[in-house]
Amino acid sequence: MGAESEQLVLPLFALGNLLIKEGKTTDAENAFLRILNIYKILYGEGDERVGMTMCSLANVKCAEGNVDDAILLYQNALLLLKDSKNVSSNNGRIEKVMIDLAELLHSVGRGKEGRELLEECLLITEQHRGKEHPDTVTHLMNLATSYSRSKNFVEAERLLRTSLKIMSKTVSPDDQSISFPMLNLAVTLYNLDQNEEAEQLALEVLLIREKSFGKDSLPVGEALDCLVSIQSRLGKDDKELLGHLQRVLKIQEKAFGNDSEEYSVLEVDHEIEEYASIIHSALAVDKELQPEKVTKQMLLVDGSF
Repeated sequence: MGAESEQLVLPLFALGNLLIKEGKTTDAENAFLRILNIYKILYGEGDERVGMTMCSLANVKCAEGNVDDAILLYQNALLLLKDSKNVSSNNGRIEKVMIDLAELLHSVGRGKEGRELLEECLLITEQHRGKEHPDTVTHLMNLATSYSRSKNFVEAERLLRTSLKIMSKTVSPDDQSISFPMLNLAVTLYNLDQNEEAEQLALEVLLIREKSFGKDSLPVGEALDCLVSIQSRLGKDDKELLGHLQRVLKIQEKAFGNDSEEYSVLEVDHEIEEYASIIHSALAVDKELQPEKVTKQMLLVDGSF
């Protein structure tokens, strides 16, 4: 086995990923650079395996906080994969690179560029599988989150309603998967001041998740988070809201620990100063409901939409 043997690739990949987790980014980069060199020697610089290894190097750059270099690596990898004769446009690897790059672009304020990639993902899926195929739902939800970040809640609402329409044809009304676009729609309607429908959706999500995940689960805590902000705006009873928030606190302490920063970031407007004081001291408070927070903590639980 020589220094450029392909048999070294799998252990080097495993080593590189482990080193990233341990924060040893320089050593991780060296491992992936060895893989890159092996693939270039064996298959040429235009091979799709070179492109995928460049994505691994981009992950290292992200871990180092070097976002500009990571973006450039992703962009070059994407061009290589698109030009490859062995990778079709609807290949899952290309889709993943596009989504990862889109998220990275959003994180540095380049949302328009990121959204263009997400729109391309949706278009490719629609062309190959049909406009109402279940695989379009993830792309519709990603686009909805992108529009929400840019405060275009009207377009986000349209995309989320389309997602729910598609999902309703393939899953039962109480399936846990349908609660994800439903909760994001509740958040979007909250931002559009359509609070009555937002509350109804949040209540439905709460029931679905209590049944699917258990009453003390993190997904239930997320639904309660949203419900509290919506109901506080509607002027619901503060004692009931306090009960919801105590449940949220209990759930999040169980999931993240007493001293974790992973606490609620929802706006709570209460007329009764005493209860407001208790609630604000119990939870970290921000100005808005943010759909990406729902997505972030759901990924910790489920790994996907």
